[in-house]
Amino acid sequence: MTSLSATERTRLGRLSERASTDRAALHQILDDGLICHLGVIVDGTPRVIPTGYGRLDDTLYVHGSTGATSLMAGPSQEICVTVTHLDGIVLARSLFHHSVNYRSAMIYGTPVPVTDPDEKLAALRTITEHLAPGQWDVARLPDRKELAASAVLALPLDEASVKIRQGPPSDDDEDLALPVWAGVLPVHQVFGTPSPDPLLPPDVPVPAHIALRGTETAPTS
Repeated sequence: MTSLSATERTRLGRLSERASTDRAALHQILDDGLICHLGVIVDGTPRVIPTGYGRLDDTLYVHGSTGATSLMAGPSQEICVTVTHLDGIVLARSLFHHSVNYRSAMIYGTPVPVTDPDEKLAALRTITEHLAPGQWDVARLPDRKELAASAVLALPLDEASVKIRQGPPSDDDEDLALPVWAGVLPVHQVFGTPSPDPLLPPDVPVPAHIALRGTETAPTS
């Protein structure tokens, strides 16, 4: 696995020690996330769209309606996609040194529209299985009309940056004696108990692949 190659856009200037050139770290941040933010220019105005995504090797897939102006504008320009995890609120003795623990990825590139039907199905499977593992094999697959109404973009992970901050606060030495509590308040995202559709017949059970996610708990700190 190759390392991330820094460019003028991805090279960190401030707090460069938080940068990671490990491609595995980029993959992990993307795999751990559920929503990305897609930045595009539409009619001369910047627009940032939250959307689901999926990663297959070194390609990121996003999808939406063919009627979505922001998504259809993507292939004609460079875009920026970000994924961020908030892991904790860092509480310091001084307000200046308050911070957050996080893992973030930023990807630049010109996306390619996926038009081949087989590739589009594979991309939609990647997105579906990223958000809801196991769901592709139990739900009805998209038909030809639905495929035609779905736009899928493929963005290579060629130009990306990773920035990570973990650990306790970085107070100044002269503030260490202050009688102020300092430390980290962890932040976790967990799945709750599955809530059935009101129109679902009562004899349809929650499938195992969904029930298992609903029993996941936050890691202990």
